[in-house]
Amino acid sequence: MKAAIYREYRGPISIESLPDPAPAPDGVVLRVEANGVCRSDWHGWVGHDPDIVLPHVPGHEIAGVVEEVGREVTRWRPGDRASVPFIAGCGRCVHCRAGDQQVCGRQFQPGFHGWGGFAEKVALRHADLTLVALPDDVEFVTAASLGCRFATAFRAVQAQGRVSGGEWVAVHGCGGVGLAAVMIATALGAPVVAVDIRREALEMAVKVGAARVVDASRSPDVVDEVRELTGGGAHMSLDALGHPSTCFNSVACLRRRGRHVQAGLMTGEHRHPRVPMDRVIGWELEIVGTHGMPAHEYDRMLRMIATGLVDPSQLVTRTVSLAEGVEVLKGMDGYDLLGIAVIDSF
Repeated sequence: MKAAIYREYRGPISIESLPDPAPAPDGVVLRVEANGVCRSDWHGWVGHDPDIVLPHVPGHEIAGVVEEVGREVTRWRPGDRASVPFIAGCGRCVHCRAGDQQVCGRQFQPGFHGWGGFAEKVALRHADLTLVALPDDVEFVTAASLGCRFATAFRAVQAQGRVSGGEWVAVHGCGGVGLAAVMIATALGAPVVAVDIRREALEMAVKVGAARVVDASRSPDVVDEVRELTGGGAHMSLDALGHPSTCFNSVACLRRRGRHVQAGLMTGEHRHPRVPMDRVIGWELEIVGTHGMPAHEYDRMLRMIATGLVDPSQLVTRTVSLAEGVEVLKGMDGYDLLGIAVIDSF
């Protein structure tokens, strides 16, 4: 199979012919039809993820067709269309038995714990528990965003953030996760203030539903501006970027008893950001993390897509070849990419 592989952190990523994978007893081999290029892949390439064993093939936003199944697999057959959450739970631990596969201590993450979807084929573990059947009317390119960014935003807004109609939502960072969160919160009836330093990202946020925007590159005080626009602060605020400044602003812009959800990864030197804990205590604010979404929670999201309440395809701004996808990944040390890029040709 053709795949993109790197052998050292921040090293060259080359396109090579590699051996085809074989399915694990509980897994499948998927023929990759589309794979999103996510900033998490960049974090892996630069060495922020200690679970990656070199050499490595990145890619965790995967959609495709089942080619082979392991001997223990009962729910999947060759030819089935499928996607997968970026976290595959083991199915046996206390968290998995409670339905919380996204925090499984023995989880398998394609593109991190094993080779991923920057390839013509990928081996996926725990197939009966974690694969998601794709409706025929959901295209592979659209589905490629569901394994990580869109699904992460969906759970962040509706499950972890518990957003209700009429509540103000602030979204800090309008990349793939942030734009998806704007779209989802709007569909749930919540007006959204979108915050970013890029004019083009804010314009796209308005297109997908944002009621107000804050240009953080021009605002004298992002927190004060959000609080003014929302009439006293957001009910729920999301850091979709993962930077000390966006994390702080997301917490600080809340109204009393508001809810902050951290979706953007905090890695490297950003792992321990400053938080206004005096405000958290005095105003009884909530701070929660969010880490993907388990497969059994996909049904509601897929129903909203099927009925047109949300349209993840609006967030896909580029489709690229495998080689082009490598260049997109290497360029993610900045924040210039607008929307989501998806590899759809190998």
